[in-house]
This record gives sequence, C-alpha cells and structure tokens, in this order.
Amino acid sequence: MGVSIDSGLSRTEEVMQIVRQRIERRALTPGARLPSVRAMATSTGFSKSTVVEAYDRLAAEGAIRSRPGAGFYVAAPLAPLSLAEIGPVLDPQVDPLWMLRQSLGGASDALLPGCGWLPEAWMAGDLMRKCVRQLARDRTSRSLTGYGPPLGSEPLRRLIARRQIDQGVDVAPEQILITDSGTHAIDLVLRFLVEPGDTVLVDDPCYFNFQALLRAHRVKLVGVPMTPTGPDVAVFASLLEAHAPRLYLTNSAIHNPTGAVLSAQTAYRVLKHAEAHDLLIVEDDILADFEDETAPRYAAFDGLERVIRVGSFSKSLSSAMRLGYIAARPDWIAALTDLRMATGLSGSPITAELVHASLTDSGYRRHMEKTRAKLSLARHHALDRLRALGIEPWIEPDAGMFLWCRLPGGADAADIAKQAMSEQIVYAPGNVFSVSQSAPDYMRFNAAMLTDERIFDNLARALDRP
Repeated sequence: MGVSIDSGLSRTEEVMQIVRQRIERRALTPGARLPSVRAMATSTGFSKSTVVEAYDRLAAEGAIRSRPGAGFYVAAPLAPLSLAEIGPVLDPQVDPLWMLRQSLGGASDALLPGCGWLPEAWMAGDLMRKCVRQLARDRTSRSLTGYGPPLGSEPLRRLIARRQIDQGVDVAPEQILITDSGTHAIDLVLRFLVEPGDTVLVDDPCYFNFQALLRAHRVKLVGVPMTPTGPDVAVFASLLEAHAPRLYLTNSAIHNPTGAVLSAQTAYRVLKHAEAHDLLIVEDDILADFEDETAPRYAAFDGLERVIRVGSFSKSLSSAMRLGYIAARPDWIAALTDLRMATGLSGSPITAELVHASLTDSGYRRHMEKTRAKLSLARHHALDRLRALGIEPWIEPDAGMFLWCRLPGGADAADIAKQAMSEQIVYAPGNVFSVSQSAPDYMRFNAAMLTDERIFDNLARALDRP
C-alpha cells in the first residue's frame, strides 16, 4: 500500500522524508541498516527505481552510506537529545523530570507524598554532624585536600564488601568501585555495556529515572511485568526470544515503586534464562538497609559472573553525601575504573571518609532500627487512611517506604496530580513508572510522607469521597 507524507513532495522525496523521520525519531540509529530496496518499495508502494534514487540522494547528502554487497546504513549523527524525549510521553506537567523539579526545587512548604526519600527529620543528621566534626579535627587526614585513589577509599570498599557478604554476595574489596552516586554508578555501567540502539529490559513499573537514564543512552526500552515475587518469568523468557536484549536493569531487595521482594525461585529461573541468552543483569540495591530480613539477590546466585550490583546510601544515611558503588567481576571493574577516571577522575575522599565513619558508628545501626520501626507504623497508618478512600495497595510491603496503589473507579492519577499542584502537593502518578503506560490509575505513595491531613483531604475531594 502506498504512503503519502506530503502531497507537495515527489515520490523520491517522500521516501527520503520517511528515512529522515526514522533517523530523527531514533528508530534508525548510526550504523543501523536501512530496509532493503525491495522491502522499502513493498512497504511504500513505490517502484524500486524510486527507492534507489532516494537512497542515492540521501547518500549524496551524507545521511546514509552504501556498503557494496551489504546495503545502505545510517551515517548521519543523531540530533542532540532533547530532555522532552526522556521518560514516558506524558503531559509535561506530570512527567518524571517535573516531579523531580517540584520535589527538589519547589516551594519549601510543599507536601511530597510521591517523593522517593525520607523526611528530613528522619535522616541521620546528628550522626553526620558528629562525623563531620571528627573529620575536621583530624589534622593527619588528606581527605580535605587530596585526590582519592582510582577505585576509591580502601576502608570504605572493605566495609562495602563485608556488607555484601552479609547479603550472600561473595565479593572482594578489589571488585568494588566507588562512584559519585547510585545514578552515577548505573550511568558508568551503561556507558560500559550498551551502545545506541541496544535493547534493555526494565521492570514495568520501574523507578522512573531508570527510563530517563536509559533513554539518554539512546537504547530501546522493553518492560517486563512485575509480580509480587519479581518479574513475570514467562513474559521475561518470551521477551528474550523476541528482542535479544543486552541487559536487564532492576531493583533487588525492596522494589521501587511496588515494594515487591524477589523470591529465590524467581531469581533462579531468571538467571537460567539470562545464561541461555547471554543477558547481563544490573541490580540496584539502594534500599538494602530498609530490609527487616535479607531477600535473595541475583548476584548471590550468580557470583557476579553476569550480574553487576550498584548501590548508595542516599536513602538511609544522607542525600547530601553523594556516593555510590559498583560491585562486579575483576576485569569489568578494571575497565569501569578507567572509564570513571576518564570522565571524572576519582571520587570525593571527604565524602568517602564521612560515609565510612557514619556506617561504622554504632549510631547508624540504632538509626536504621528506629527508621524501620517508624516505617512499619507509617505503612500501617497510611494503608488504613488510603483504604478509607477506596485506594487499594497492589501488595502490602513488609519493608520500605513505598506503597503502589490503585485509585478507585478508574480515576486518572495524572489529572489528580495536575490539580494538586495548586495546593503545593506533589504526587507520583503511575504512568511515569510504566514503560507500557499501563498504570494510569495507580500512584506511588511514600508512607513516611503521608502525615499531613491536607493530603487526605485533597485525595478525598479529587476522588469525590465524603
């Protein structure tokens, strides 16, 4: 069947415009092979000679190039990535970047029931101040003036290695690279492992910034439906067959946004499929310290052969201490270290020393015990209040701060989020977490932030509840 983009164009120009639009939309990336002349002629309904002429003209422009005997390939560089392309296609008022802008840079008195962190009063401020004073008094420390080593602080790497072993992951300090944050860790891993046009699996729903970061790396995202015990293994297997993805990016321990916890059976089955299809797994373990009991990890079953672990302490210790880590097999750590130095030299030794001092202080253990207890009470209180409004949780999480909830009557979460802006309330509507855009009536709530009656009053009005 023929196509017509613009009746003012010749047939040759229409074919050229089809190719240009596919390149602009990144359906065709640099190095990608164009449809054969026969295939393009069939899909457009134009003659093969028209397609040949169009391809020749595009080659003359430098947009594509011919490889004798192999066809035509994209040669033009991609246009600069627009921030508007990052994340799901939603109303810009409620897209993921808007959520971060409002939560981090909005009014100081804004209510943040959809944010991804604990209230300031819940954080380890006193412990951090104590450690800052200790560092300031230590005249022998080079942390205030010198560069750090390529892998990062050795004492901190030893401590992280011991913490990994407690989670069943056998790793040496030399297999750990300190990064500037958890997001920085994932960014380095993606730079190392993926190329533009690669396919990457993510959970559906997943942490929305996974999507933004992956789109910035110009990869194709494919979502795997989540279950209460991890990804849907049957769908996971079918997606491996259909898309041959390069890697799978997921949360271990407490899943964001659902609160789901990976089961040993699901982990084993996912790893068997990953091995059969040469799939790599990147597991983000940023919420490990919120667990009451240690959940299975992919890396514990795999031994870091095809699994890379990343994490940080921004949720449990301090968001201001920007520090993360990567745990991986030795040859990958060597390459990642070179990449880390090439793009940012070494990390902050001040931050590393402060994080190490805080984690080894007895006050940190007491802080997390208190935090887990407070979160348990907050979740129960929040669920009672939400259910009274007809808002039902997908599951009742055993740990963490997140509640993934369905609104009653098919209510549109994005509409509610937009309306709440006038009252300085920032919600997290479900579709910002969903690659497939299949969660329009879901919201992620932060139980620790559901303490103000104005939030429930707003929800009651939005849902027309008494």
